[in-house]
Amino acid sequence: MRVIVGSLLGAAFVAAMIYALMQQSQIQCEVCLDYGGQGLCRTGSGLDRKRAVESGVTAVCAVLSSGVTGGIDCGATRPRSVSCDD
Repeated sequence: MRVIVGSLLGAAFVAAMIYALMQQSQIQCEVCLDYGGQGLCRTGSGLDRKRAVESGVTAVCAVLSSGVTGGIDCGATRPRSVSCDD
């Protein structure tokens, strides 16, 4: 019984370490966007460049837009600049 419990705890520890290491491999991008007469830059992260940029755009639009329509319009706006650490 002790061997089974020890094995399960060891497997859980290894799984947690692998998960933590995979999270560190995310790409971060700084996205600058102009919308509604204002400009703002925010950092987004994701498993690839596309998702990191989308995350950055979402972060910018959360501040610059209001309402559902504004959020959709802002999200469709082309970023002024994108800088990624890949």
